[in-house]
Amino acid sequence: MTMQVTFATKRVGDVEVFYREAGPPEAPVVLLLHGFPTSGHMFRDLIPALADRYRVIAPDLPGFGHTVVRGGTAFGYSFDQLAETIDGFTTAMGLFRYALYIFDYGAPVGLRLALAHPERVTAIVTQNGNAYLEGLSDAWSPWQAYWRDPSADNRDRCRASLTDEAIRFQYQQGSPAALVSPDGYTLDIAFMHRPGAMEIQLDLILDYRTNVALYPRFQAYFREHQPPLLAVWGRNDPFFIPPGAEAYRRDLPDAEIHFLDTGHFALETHHTEIAGLIRRFLGLPGTGP
Repeated sequence: MTMQVTFATKRVGDVEVFYREAGPPEAPVVLLLHGFPTSGHMFRDLIPALADRYRVIAPDLPGFGHTVVRGGTAFGYSFDQLAETIDGFTTAMGLFRYALYIFDYGAPVGLRLALAHPERVTAIVTQNGNAYLEGLSDAWSPWQAYWRDPSADNRDRCRASLTDEAIRFQYQQGSPAALVSPDGYTLDIAFMHRPGAMEIQLDLILDYRTNVALYPRFQAYFREHQPPLLAVWGRNDPFFIPPGAEAYRRDLPDAEIHFLDTGHFALETHHTEIAGLIRRFLGLPGTGP
């Protein structure tokens, strides 16, 4: 059955990339890139809602979910490295034309792919996936302090972002409480308690500064290549605020922007609405393979 979700791994160098997949093998590809601190599990409701029409693939980034990195500390946890691994994954999977769904950390990973291979990206769906300074809220202050001064004290202050309470907050803040299943944040909390997980995340928190430094290049890519773009934003996100969605129109005048009355993890509460917007958007002329 084409809508059956399957689970597999693909070896990319020292990384065994775990991924979820559904949909006809010959169908247009939608590549789903998750964010912090989650995994491809966040797409559990979206995948079957798209798989009748698209080949939908959701890998777990290195350091997240069920993806396994061999070689221990030899693997450098940076966004360049995450993007290089996912680039290798797409090649190993034979994915040379795809629409991108980018969320949170998945945005700088996916946009690095777009910089490297603009001819491969047919369209972009950004769900609280930021590429503009005005999209960063004041909640980023502890991370920004760490970027400016990567001292041990500032690193330790960022551990507050990795606690059980902080992970639950990401899911619950600004979202309709009765619609947020505990499944997602419970799994993320369990992953965060694995040996070494917090240090990996602290390395990535420091390296996030490279994403902000790349914002001008991402924006230049938008202006030059004019990819069709759909922004679907949880308007109550405490981290990536609505001006970040609206800013896309500065470089992509035809960008389609929708705000939903929910928080950061919009798929937890509004996957049906988001799936409908994606299906309509990807059905428009110029967004297909």
